[in-house]
Amino acid sequence: MGKSKVLVVGGTGYIGRRIVKASLAEGHETYVLQRPEIGLDIDKLQILLSFKKQGAHLIEGSFNDHKSLVDAVKQVDVVICTMSGVHFRSHNILLQLKLVEAIKEAGNVKRFLPSEFGMDPARMGHALEPGRVTFDEKMVVRKAIEEANIPFTYVIANCFAGYFVGNLSQLGRLTPPKDKVYLYGDGNVKVAFTDEEDVATYTIKAIDDPTTLNKTLYIRPPHNILTQSELIQKWETLTGNKLDKISITADDFLASMKGFDLAGQVGVGHFYHIFYEGCLTNFEIGEGSDEASKLYPQVEYTRMDDYMKIYV
Repeated sequence: MGKSKVLVVGGTGYIGRRIVKASLAEGHETYVLQRPEIGLDIDKLQILLSFKKQGAHLIEGSFNDHKSLVDAVKQVDVVICTMSGVHFRSHNILLQLKLVEAIKEAGNVKRFLPSEFGMDPARMGHALEPGRVTFDEKMVVRKAIEEANIPFTYVIANCFAGYFVGNLSQLGRLTPPKDKVYLYGDGNVKVAFTDEEDVATYTIKAIDDPTTLNKTLYIRPPHNILTQSELIQKWETLTGNKLDKISITADDFLASMKGFDLAGQVGVGHFYHIFYEGCLTNFEIGEGSDEASKLYPQVEYTRMDDYMKIYV
């Protein structure tokens, strides 16, 4: 069998542009949806043109034009959607329902990977308001996919290193603190961190793999399952700088939600589930699921020790 033709929807975004790059690197004929809604966003246009220069095909299509989506989908075997579902960027999860309808009508897609790439929404039915909307809406999309009998793979990428590692998992910043660091509880809850480039590589590896068909793929490389305390210790070893640790109780952390806008409140809720509850690691990966680093041992994934070096 030849390599699948791939359409990336949301290709100019944070994870989408990495998936386009990984798809091209793996030799897939790669298409990127070019939406007229970008208007005068020159940065997005230039990203799209850079993809074209690298060999990708641009397909015009709009979520406001069903036929254009169907026509785009008919040209490929695999559709990967990476539209944003975070409130501090744009929250567009349910727009995917239009994509599901287009895939259903086209009838040719061998695999659909919806916009997941975070926590497993199937395990977050208990999530706190207002952040639970992220998981509820992803489950609405999953239900539509499965009711339409569309072949799928759900990719659970856990914590992107860019948002959780360089800042030592501090809420509201992206760079390492210089003097003090806030610990969530005792800082000893296990968390799964992933390099975004590795997420893209594993995702593309999975699209033609029959073992991941209609399954959930967890990206939980064993060397990157760390507590917040271990993460901080790695940073201190790397820099030779000891930080003051200030522990925040779960109650105090949740109480801080009142001082934030909606996006901040969503963040607090998600951080609570990750760093106090341990929602990324407090279960075994069971039947109907696979772990990426075990499936694809040939991928030399980035360890967080190395990831941190760029911040020194």
